[in-house]
Amino acid sequence: EGEMGDAHMGLQARLMSQALRKLTGTISKSRTAVVFINQIRQKIGVMFGNPETTTGGNALKFYATVRMDIRRIAQIKKDDEVIGGRTRVKVVKNKLAPPFREAEFDILYGEGISREGDILDLGVEQDIVEKSGAWYSVGGERIGQGRENARLFLKEHPEMSGDLATKILAKRGITVGGKAAEGA
Repeated sequence: EGEMGDAHMGLQARLMSQALRKLTGTISKSRTAVVFINQIRQKIGVMFGNPETTTGGNALKFYATVRMDIRRIAQIKKDDEVIGGRTRVKVVKNKLAPPFREAEFDILYGEGISREGDILDLGVEQDIVEKSGAWYSVGGERIGQGRENARLFLKEHPEMSGDLATKILAKRGITVGGKAAEGA
C-alpha cells in the first residue's frame, strides 16, 4: 500500500492487534510461553503521568499475561573493566500473581544471574549476614570488605553459600528437597 517513504501511521499497531487475535487461541491450546521484547519511547508533550511508552500500539499491553519493566540501574566494575550490571525488574502487570513486585539482582557477563550476589543481598535483608560499614560477616567470621569481595568469597566457598541459602529459604518458610529447610 502506498509509495516507498510514505508514512504509515499505526500500521504496526494494526498488525499486532490482528496477529495477537489470531495467535492467542493457538498459544493457549499448545500451552506455550511467548516472550515479546520491546523498547521504550518518549511521548511528546506529556505533562502528567509517565512519558514513556512502548512501540506497536496497545494490543500487546491488553493481551499480555505478565508485563515486566527491566532496567539496568548500575554497572558492576572490576578495576576499570565492566563485568556486569545491577538490574531492577518491576512487574507492571500480572494476571497470575500479585503485580507490582520488584526484584534487584546482578547479571554478570559470561556467567548470568549471580547466585552468590542474591544470597548476600537476601542474607543482609534477613539479618543472616551482618553488614557493618563495608565489611560483611557470617556468624562473627568476616567474609569480605565490600560487596564484590564478599560475593567472591561465597563463590569460592560453596558449602557456606549453600548453608546461607538453606537458612534464607527456611526463614521464608520454603522447603528444600521435600523437607523443611533447617537452621533458621
